[in-house]
This record gives sequence, C-alpha cells and structure tokens, in this order.
Amino acid sequence: MGRLGLAFACGDYDRTRALYEGTIRPDGIDLTYLRLPVEETFFRMMRHREFEAAELSLSSYVKSLDLDPAPFVALPVYPSRMFRHGGIFVHAASGIEKPEDLRGKVVGTPEWQLTAGVWIRGILADRHGVPVDSVEYRTGGQETPGRIEKAAVDLGGRVRIEPIPEGATLSAMLADGGIDALYSPRVPSSFRTGGPVRRLFDDPVAAEKEYFAATGIFPIMHVVVVRRDVYERYPWVAQSLTKALHLAKREAMANLYDSSALRFMLPWLVQGVEEARSLLGADYWSYGLAANEKTLSTFLRYHHEQGLSRRRYEPEELFAPESTEEFVI
Repeated sequence: MGRLGLAFACGDYDRTRALYEGTIRPDGIDLTYLRLPVEETFFRMMRHREFEAAELSLSSYVKSLDLDPAPFVALPVYPSRMFRHGGIFVHAASGIEKPEDLRGKVVGTPEWQLTAGVWIRGILADRHGVPVDSVEYRTGGQETPGRIEKAAVDLGGRVRIEPIPEGATLSAMLADGGIDALYSPRVPSSFRTGGPVRRLFDDPVAAEKEYFAATGIFPIMHVVVVRRDVYERYPWVAQSLTKALHLAKREAMANLYDSSALRFMLPWLVQGVEEARSLLGADYWSYGLAANEKTLSTFLRYHHEQGLSRRRYEPEELFAPESTEEFVI
C-alpha cells in the first residue's frame, strides 16, 4: 500500500514549519499542508469538514463533542498558546479603569465561542470579580460586517447577548463608544497611540506573568484534529501526526535559541527564550495530556459554565488514545 494522502490545514508557525517544508514527514503519510489564516481554517473545517486534518479552535472542538457522532478527534498538540490579558480593550471614556469596572458594561466579542473569549471571561470571573453574567455582550465582525458564529450557540437566556447592527463593526463601535470594551484575540484597528481605545491592563505582560505565577496556566488556544471518518479508518494516523508535530516543535525550539543569527526580528529574542524558560519551565510550550491537565481542566470548566458544552468534559476525553501514549525502550 502506498502512503496515505492527507490535507492538513494549519497556520504559518515555526513549530509546524518542518511539516510545511517537508523536512519532517509523518510516518506513512503524504501531507498536503495548506497554510491558511486561522479564521478561514476554522470556518471551513467546522462548516464543511473540508480537510482530513486541521488546526482547530479548542473551544469549537469541545463544542463539537456535543454532536452525535462527534465529527473530529483531537491530538494533544497545541499550535497556538497565548496569555489573554492583553486582549481586553476599552474605550478611553468608558470609565473602565480596573477589571471590576467592567461589571454592567457593554462588551463586544467577535463570537461567543472564541477560545480567547472563553479564557478572558473565565479569568475575569475567577480572579477579578467580574461574573460572566454581569456584562452585556455584543457579537459581530471586528473589522468587517457580517460575522456569524461558526456553530449555533444556545445560551438559554443565561447572559444578555445580541448581534451588533447590520453594517457595523466592533472595532469602529469601540472607537466611537458604541461599546465599552472588546474581548478579542486580534488587536482592533482602532487601537493606536493617542486614540480613543486602550488596553485594560496598562502592562499586560506583567499581569500575565503574575497570572502564571499564581495559577501555573499558560492558556491553550488551538488543538490539531483529525476528521473522525479518517481516524476510524486509519487509527494509526493519530500517532503518526502527533509524533511528527512533536519533532517539528523540537526543531523549532532549537532554531529559536540559535544566537548565531536571529531567526525572527526581535532584538532580544534569545534573552526572551531564556526568560520564558526561567518563568514557565524548560518545556514551556508543552504538548501532551499529562503536562497540561490543569490548563485543560480549567478551560473545560469555563466552557461548560459559559453555556458552550452540555456537560463538563474531562481532559482525557478530548484526545485519541493512540496520541496520548508512546513506546519506550
């Protein structure tokens, strides 16, 4: 039998670059790597199941587990991780000076189910006294009108939420005071020096370091999924892809710490890696289940509490069993 051809849609990351370039090849697989923006990948995978494997929003994946049958099986590989204190933006005249001032305000979010939004709402509720239902929400396109949820969301009236007016964008509404704040994974175009939009946390990096020191959590944003029909026909694909993605991440980490010539345009890149290792641990961008159980469990609690999953899933329920174990000699 020849090698299995699979289409894999994923972003442009250093930690997956070796798969895109073909210098690392998954065992038994001819991989067609489609390098796409995350929003396009998520939309096409959730709405049309276009790819055999893909990067997917952790929130969208967990929500898909409520379907019968669940359309995807995940691998414990996390192409995107990011602290999210820097993703809270406020209108300068809104009167919001500290997190608890968000209570009673109108806050935009591109989609309720966005992983970044789930983390932000959970962190604000857990650590800053801003219960999820203490805020009124507006959804819609951040920069372009007409954005909709990738999958239907039924919150059962537990929060006040409605779409923004037709033709409007969240970025423009934030700038003119039509909303008080925005929770978003992307920096809005209305955020600029001296403009009407600022970050809630003046020093988000300091806030994020304090959060990690207190919780040990480096938020997971995305997982890699395999379409269920592919997994059920070729269960070995889960381990092959997981192994290849681990190797690609290991190679990227080594390249990142090469001080002979900077790989990316950050003057203190090497020192940044050293600081990350000092604060977060040597394998600060860890893959796998065991090293990430607390992070995953916290997210799954938030996801259920915010009305996005019908029950609270456990971390071990998320992944193909073949991808959570490996042989030893």
